[in-house]
Amino acid sequence: MKWANFLHVYQPAEQQKDILEAVIAESYRPLFKHFRDNDVRLTLNINGSLLELFDKYGHQDLIEMLKEAGLKGHIEFTGSAKYHSFLPFLDAEEIERQIRINDETNKFYLGDAYKPKGFFPPEMAYTELLPPILEKLGFKWLIIDEIAFNGKPDAVDYTKFYKIKDSHLNVFFKERKITNVIMSAIARSPKTLVQILKNDIPTDKYLVTGMDGETFGHHRPGMELMLFDLLSSPDFDFVRISDLLKDKRETVEFRPVVSTWATSQIDLERDVPFLSWNDPTNEVHTMQHKLLAIALKFGKNIDAKKDTHARELLDIGTASDHFWWASAKPWWSLEMIEDGAYKLMEAIRAMPNITSEILAETGELYEGIISTAFNWQRTGKIHAMMRDRNTIVRIPFKDRTVGKGGAEVGVYYAFIDMMTQLEDKAREKGEYEKAILWRDAKFKLEHKLDIYDAVHAVDLLRIEIPNEEVEATIKKYKEKYTSIRGGQPEQRGA
Repeated sequence: MKWANFLHVYQPAEQQKDILEAVIAESYRPLFKHFRDNDVRLTLNINGSLLELFDKYGHQDLIEMLKEAGLKGHIEFTGSAKYHSFLPFLDAEEIERQIRINDETNKFYLGDAYKPKGFFPPEMAYTELLPPILEKLGFKWLIIDEIAFNGKPDAVDYTKFYKIKDSHLNVFFKERKITNVIMSAIARSPKTLVQILKNDIPTDKYLVTGMDGETFGHHRPGMELMLFDLLSSPDFDFVRISDLLKDKRETVEFRPVVSTWATSQIDLERDVPFLSWNDPTNEVHTMQHKLLAIALKFGKNIDAKKDTHARELLDIGTASDHFWWASAKPWWSLEMIEDGAYKLMEAIRAMPNITSEILAETGELYEGIISTAFNWQRTGKIHAMMRDRNTIVRIPFKDRTVGKGGAEVGVYYAFIDMMTQLEDKAREKGEYEKAILWRDAKFKLEHKLDIYDAVHAVDLLRIEIPNEEVEATIKKYKEKYTSIRGGQPEQRGA
């Protein structure tokens, strides 16, 4: 099975030096050194603003490592937006500008190693404005989340290629389950991944995983060693994403769904695909977007060569970070919220020919954002919003099955039976950690604690057991329950 690993590394444009130093020591330096010194194959995005941070704080060795890895063909780079702008919030002209300045910066630092064929939209945020811009700039493909295929997870057929209708642009989808298995550290060795993927390895499927590079070593200490072992594993054929296009496969034309890596099916059904960055019920988001709209409107009057300070502040202010950290579902940071609002306010103040009325409105929005955010934190509203989001997104599996009554009760017991079988097999083989995983999974399902799982046990089971066998077991239990149940479904203890 061909496996294309995609990594994204990024820090805010004005990241604190101590935080940057920690990420470099724990993640970037060991990763980049390994990519340079070993015959790996992967696809990497690094935003131009991070390369500038490396240069600013004297880490030119990191840039050289990346350059060497790229020239050796170990990694390929993608295009992106220099300051990690949330592209759906911008018009076509501004989107193109953010991509161009990223290319200019990356080309300056990485030289001939930087020849991107693919494009990574920050947050995998897709907008219909992207395809014509990317084609104009010469990109051949982009990577987005699997939910962008048709609005539902697990719908992508990884034996086929995908192309956007009315364009020549190919699309590669980040597969969620295996990505989450790795990022959540459920799998800590290539051997475990082989067992999880054992039903896919002999087939003609390919796999595209996508995750933050900081996961390895910084967010999860020690996981960089697992990545190194994985990339040298003989069980997988590791390739760069562009290498996949050498295959001859059936190509499906489609129109991507406007979405991000964080978009859920429920978000799409409620028509809030960018919920974590633009929640219509979130007052802070509303004010942030009013401030952004003013900055973008008057930013068109900026002469980028003369008004360099205003232009740079506006560029940084388009970053996705401060919107994300204002979502409170569950992410929240007063510091990031204030910093983003301040950048936009200062950008507007530095623009030419701004009226006193606009300056007053800008100041009121900045103060409103900060005072509202402080008030939410002080009164406990933030915790309530986090709790409400968990209630919406995480419904216990037992409530989704037994709680519905009818034949769905059989679904619950089918999965419990399959997990019991996997637990017994693991114990017989002496795989005690795996046996404990299934034992704990059953306990969580029974006591409705599965709402806290990063990767749901049911998803893990579907990876472990062939889909036909899962469906046959479910059918058997549904039929069994239907044959014995009376006219009044019992729901006690559900």
